Amino acid sequence: MTFNSNGMKAIILAGGKGTRLYPVTLETPKPLLTVQKRPIISHLIDGFLKHQIDEFIVLISKDHIADFEKWKKDFAFDLNVAFIVENEPLGTFGCIYQVKSSLGDEPFFVSNGDELKSFDLRKMMDFHKEHNGAATLALVEVPNPSSYGVVICDNEHKVCEFLEKPENPPSNYISSGLYLLEKEIFNYYSYDKPVFSMVEKDLFPKLALENKLYGCKFQGQWFDCGTFERWEKAIKEWRINNDDLLC
Repeated sequence: MTFNSNGMKAIILAGGKGTRLYPVTLETPKPLLTVQKRPIISHLIDGFLKHQIDEFIVLISKDHIADFEKWKKDFAFDLNVAFIVENEPLGTFGCIYQVKSSLGDEPFFVSNGDELKSFDLRKMMDFHKEHNGAATLALVEVPNPSSYGVVICDNEHKVCEFLEKPENPPSNYISSGLYLLEKEIFNYYSYDKPVFSMVEKDLFPKLALENKLYGCKFQGQWFDCGTFERWEKAIKEWRINNDDLLC
Protein backbone atom coordinates (compact mmCIF):
# COMPACT_ATOMS: atom_id res chain seq x y z
CA MET A 1 0.00 0.00 0.00
CA THR A 2 1.39 3.37 -0.98
CA PHE A 3 0.26 6.92 -0.49
CA ASN A 4 0.67 9.61 -3.09
CA SER A 5 -1.52 12.46 -1.92
CA ASN A 6 -1.70 13.93 -5.39
CA GLY A 7 -3.31 10.72 -6.64
CA MET A 8 -5.86 10.41 -3.85
CA LYS A 9 -9.45 11.49 -4.19
CA ALA A 10 -11.95 12.77 -1.65
CA ILE A 11 -15.63 11.97 -1.95
CA ILE A 12 -17.95 14.45 -0.26
CA LEU A 13 -21.46 13.27 0.55
CA ALA A 14 -23.71 16.24 -0.11
CA GLY A 15 -27.02 14.76 -1.21
CA GLY A 16 -28.94 14.67 2.06
CA LYS A 17 -32.17 16.58 2.64
CA GLY A 18 -31.23 18.21 5.94
CA THR A 19 -34.76 17.86 7.29
CA ARG A 20 -33.82 19.02 10.79
CA LEU A 21 -32.94 22.41 9.31
CA TYR A 22 -36.21 22.93 7.43
CA PRO A 23 -37.30 25.38 6.10
CA VAL A 24 -33.76 26.74 5.50
CA THR A 25 -32.60 23.60 3.68
CA LEU A 26 -35.67 23.53 1.45
CA GLU A 27 -33.84 26.21 -0.53
CA THR A 28 -30.18 25.80 0.44
CA PRO A 29 -28.47 22.39 0.70
CA LYS A 30 -26.90 21.86 4.10
CA PRO A 31 -23.27 21.68 2.82
CA LEU A 32 -23.76 25.12 1.28
CA LEU A 33 -24.88 26.73 4.51
CA THR A 34 -22.26 29.17 5.72
CA VAL A 35 -20.14 29.14 8.83
CA GLN A 36 -18.34 32.43 9.34
CA LYS A 37 -19.51 33.51 5.88
CA ARG A 38 -18.02 30.54 4.03
CA PRO A 39 -19.90 27.38 2.91
CA ILE A 40 -19.31 24.30 5.04
CA ILE A 41 -18.16 22.32 1.99
CA SER A 42 -15.55 24.98 1.22
CA HIS A 43 -14.05 24.58 4.70
CA LEU A 44 -13.79 20.84 4.09
CA ILE A 45 -12.13 21.27 0.72
CA ASP A 46 -9.67 23.80 2.15
CA GLY A 47 -8.49 21.15 4.58
CA PHE A 48 -8.04 18.46 1.95
CA LEU A 49 -6.11 20.87 -0.26
CA LYS A 50 -3.75 21.56 2.61
CA HIS A 51 -2.75 17.89 2.41
CA GLN A 52 -2.34 17.96 -1.39
CA ILE A 53 -5.57 16.06 -1.95
CA ASP A 54 -7.02 18.02 -4.82
CA GLU A 55 -9.47 15.77 -6.69
CA PHE A 56 -13.03 15.89 -5.42
CA ILE A 57 -16.19 13.98 -6.23
CA VAL A 58 -19.25 15.65 -4.74
CA LEU A 59 -22.42 13.57 -4.59
CA ILE A 60 -25.49 15.77 -4.83
CA SER A 61 -29.25 15.52 -5.14
CA LYS A 62 -30.93 16.23 -8.48
CA ASP A 63 -32.91 18.95 -6.69
CA HIS A 64 -29.80 21.00 -5.96
CA ILE A 65 -27.78 20.89 -9.18
CA ALA A 66 -28.13 24.62 -9.79
CA ASP A 67 -27.15 25.45 -6.19
CA PHE A 68 -23.91 23.48 -6.40
CA GLU A 69 -23.09 24.80 -9.87
CA LYS A 70 -23.37 28.31 -8.46
CA TRP A 71 -21.19 27.35 -5.49
CA LYS A 72 -18.54 25.99 -7.85
CA LYS A 73 -18.60 29.17 -9.90
CA ASP A 74 -18.30 31.37 -6.81
CA PHE A 75 -15.97 29.33 -4.59
CA ALA A 76 -14.37 26.46 -6.53
CA PHE A 77 -14.07 27.60 -10.14
CA ASP A 78 -10.38 26.70 -10.30
CA LEU A 79 -10.61 23.34 -8.49
CA ASN A 80 -10.92 19.78 -9.75
CA VAL A 81 -14.48 19.17 -8.58
CA ALA A 82 -16.83 16.72 -10.28
CA PHE A 83 -20.52 16.46 -9.42
CA ILE A 84 -22.31 13.13 -9.45
CA VAL A 85 -26.08 13.43 -9.27
CA GLU A 86 -28.25 11.07 -7.26
CA ASN A 87 -31.55 10.87 -9.11
CA GLU A 88 -32.93 9.01 -6.13
CA PRO A 89 -31.55 8.56 -2.59
CA LEU A 90 -28.85 5.87 -2.55
CA GLY A 91 -27.57 6.10 1.01
CA THR A 92 -23.95 6.49 2.02
CA PHE A 93 -22.79 3.16 0.53
CA GLY A 94 -24.95 3.14 -2.58
CA CYS A 95 -23.76 6.57 -3.68
CA ILE A 96 -20.10 5.62 -3.14
CA TYR A 97 -20.63 2.51 -5.24
CA GLN A 98 -22.06 4.77 -7.94
CA VAL A 99 -18.60 6.35 -8.46
CA LYS A 100 -16.59 3.12 -8.16
CA SER A 101 -15.28 3.35 -11.75
CA SER A 102 -13.99 6.90 -11.14
CA LEU A 103 -11.68 5.88 -8.31
CA GLY A 104 -8.04 5.00 -8.87
CA ASP A 105 -6.02 2.31 -7.17
CA GLU A 106 -5.14 4.31 -4.07
CA PRO A 107 -7.26 4.55 -0.92
CA PHE A 108 -9.78 7.37 -0.96
CA PHE A 109 -11.33 9.64 1.62
CA VAL A 110 -15.05 9.97 2.21
CA SER A 111 -16.51 12.80 4.26
CA ASN A 112 -19.97 13.92 5.17
CA GLY A 113 -20.54 17.30 3.60
CA ASP A 114 -22.33 18.92 6.52
CA GLU A 115 -19.66 18.78 9.24
CA LEU A 116 -16.62 20.87 10.07
CA LYS A 117 -13.52 18.96 11.10
CA SER A 118 -9.83 19.69 11.61
CA PHE A 119 -7.80 16.49 11.79
CA ASP A 120 -4.27 15.45 10.88
CA LEU A 121 -4.88 13.63 7.59
CA ARG A 122 -1.26 12.55 7.33
CA LYS A 123 -1.60 10.85 10.69
CA MET A 124 -4.72 9.11 9.41
CA MET A 125 -2.93 7.96 6.24
CA ASP A 126 0.00 6.58 8.25
CA PHE A 127 -2.35 4.87 10.70
CA HIS A 128 -4.31 3.29 7.85
CA LYS A 129 -1.15 2.02 6.18
CA GLU A 130 0.24 0.62 9.45
CA HIS A 131 -2.90 -1.36 10.30
CA ASN A 132 -3.61 -2.52 6.75
CA GLY A 133 -7.38 -2.57 7.17
CA ALA A 134 -10.08 -2.11 4.58
CA ALA A 135 -11.37 1.03 6.28
CA THR A 136 -10.29 3.54 8.91
CA LEU A 137 -12.76 5.73 10.76
CA ALA A 138 -11.70 9.09 12.15
CA LEU A 139 -12.97 9.13 15.73
CA VAL A 140 -13.57 12.30 17.70
CA GLU A 141 -14.21 12.81 21.39
CA VAL A 142 -17.41 14.69 22.24
CA PRO A 143 -18.97 15.73 25.56
CA ASN A 144 -22.39 14.31 24.60
CA PRO A 145 -21.77 10.86 23.04
CA SER A 146 -25.28 9.67 23.89
CA SER A 147 -26.52 11.93 21.08
CA TYR A 148 -24.49 9.99 18.51
CA GLY A 149 -23.25 6.54 17.61
CA VAL A 150 -20.43 5.52 19.94
CA VAL A 151 -17.56 3.49 18.47
CA ILE A 152 -15.79 0.94 20.69
CA CYS A 153 -12.26 -0.20 19.80
CA ASP A 154 -10.03 -2.86 21.30
CA ASN A 155 -6.43 -2.32 22.40
CA GLU A 156 -5.25 -2.76 18.79
CA HIS A 157 -7.60 -0.02 17.52
CA LYS A 158 -9.90 -2.52 15.82
CA VAL A 159 -13.53 -1.45 15.87
CA CYS A 160 -15.45 -4.13 17.74
CA GLU A 161 -18.81 -2.53 18.46
CA PHE A 162 -21.15 0.31 17.50
CA LEU A 163 -23.59 1.65 20.09
CA GLU A 164 -26.30 3.91 18.64
CA LYS A 165 -27.15 6.72 21.07
CA PRO A 166 -26.46 4.67 24.22
CA GLU A 167 -28.02 5.88 27.45
CA ASN A 168 -24.79 5.20 29.36
CA PRO A 169 -21.99 5.44 26.81
CA PRO A 170 -18.79 3.57 27.76
CA SER A 171 -16.74 5.95 25.65
CA ASN A 172 -16.89 9.55 24.46
CA TYR A 173 -15.53 8.68 21.00
CA ILE A 174 -17.86 8.72 18.01
CA SER A 175 -17.43 8.47 14.26
CA SER A 176 -16.67 11.91 12.86
CA GLY A 177 -18.07 11.16 9.41
CA LEU A 178 -14.61 10.96 7.85
CA TYR A 179 -13.33 7.66 6.45
CA LEU A 180 -10.30 6.37 4.59
CA LEU A 181 -11.32 3.40 2.46
CA GLU A 182 -9.79 0.78 0.22
CA LYS A 183 -11.51 -0.34 -2.98
CA GLU A 184 -11.77 -3.71 -1.24
CA ILE A 185 -14.96 -2.38 0.37
CA PHE A 186 -16.83 -2.94 -2.89
CA ASN A 187 -16.41 -6.69 -2.36
CA TYR A 188 -18.93 -6.23 0.44
CA TYR A 189 -21.52 -4.51 -1.72
CA SER A 190 -24.42 -6.93 -2.07
CA TYR A 191 -25.83 -5.61 -5.33
CA ASP A 192 -24.71 -5.28 -8.95
CA LYS A 193 -26.04 -1.73 -9.34
CA PRO A 194 -26.40 1.34 -7.14
CA VAL A 195 -29.26 0.82 -4.69
CA PHE A 196 -29.95 2.32 -1.29
CA SER A 197 -27.46 1.04 1.28
CA MET A 198 -25.52 2.54 4.15
CA VAL A 199 -21.88 2.16 5.15
CA GLU A 200 -22.98 2.46 8.76
CA LYS A 201 -25.27 -0.59 8.56
CA ASP A 202 -24.30 -2.51 5.43
CA LEU A 203 -20.49 -2.20 5.40
CA PHE A 204 -18.84 -1.28 8.68
CA PRO A 205 -20.41 -4.06 10.82
CA LYS A 206 -19.24 -6.66 8.26
CA LEU A 207 -15.72 -5.26 8.26
CA ALA A 208 -15.68 -5.19 12.05
CA LEU A 209 -16.58 -8.89 12.18
CA GLU A 210 -13.60 -9.67 9.95
CA ASN A 211 -11.21 -7.40 11.90
CA LYS A 212 -10.77 -5.09 8.91
CA LEU A 213 -12.18 -1.90 10.44
CA TYR A 214 -10.05 0.44 12.54
CA GLY A 215 -10.65 3.61 14.50
CA CYS A 216 -8.11 6.43 14.59
CA LYS A 217 -8.67 8.88 17.45
CA PHE A 218 -8.23 12.62 16.99
CA GLN A 219 -8.35 15.67 19.21
CA GLY A 220 -9.04 18.32 16.55
CA GLN A 221 -12.10 20.46 16.04
CA TRP A 222 -15.35 18.83 15.00
CA PHE A 223 -18.75 20.41 14.57
CA ASP A 224 -21.94 18.69 13.49
CA CYS A 225 -24.10 21.34 11.83
CA GLY A 226 -27.21 19.18 11.58
CA THR A 227 -29.48 21.18 13.89
CA PHE A 228 -30.00 24.89 14.41
CA GLU A 229 -28.35 24.70 17.84
CA ARG A 230 -25.27 22.86 16.52
CA TRP A 231 -24.99 25.09 13.47
CA GLU A 232 -25.06 28.17 15.71
CA LYS A 233 -22.34 26.66 17.91
CA ALA A 234 -20.16 26.08 14.83
CA ILE A 235 -20.63 29.66 13.67
CA LYS A 236 -19.55 30.95 17.06
CA GLU A 237 -16.68 28.56 17.83
CA TRP A 238 -15.10 27.27 14.59
CA ARG A 239 -11.54 28.56 14.32
CA ILE A 240 -10.13 29.33 10.89
CA ASN A 241 -6.43 29.67 10.28
CA ASN A 242 -3.81 28.02 8.08
CA ASP A 243 -2.76 25.66 10.85
CA ASP A 244 -6.25 24.54 11.77
CA LEU A 245 -7.82 23.13 8.61
CA LEU A 246 -7.85 19.34 8.73
CA CYS A 247 -4.34 19.72 10.06
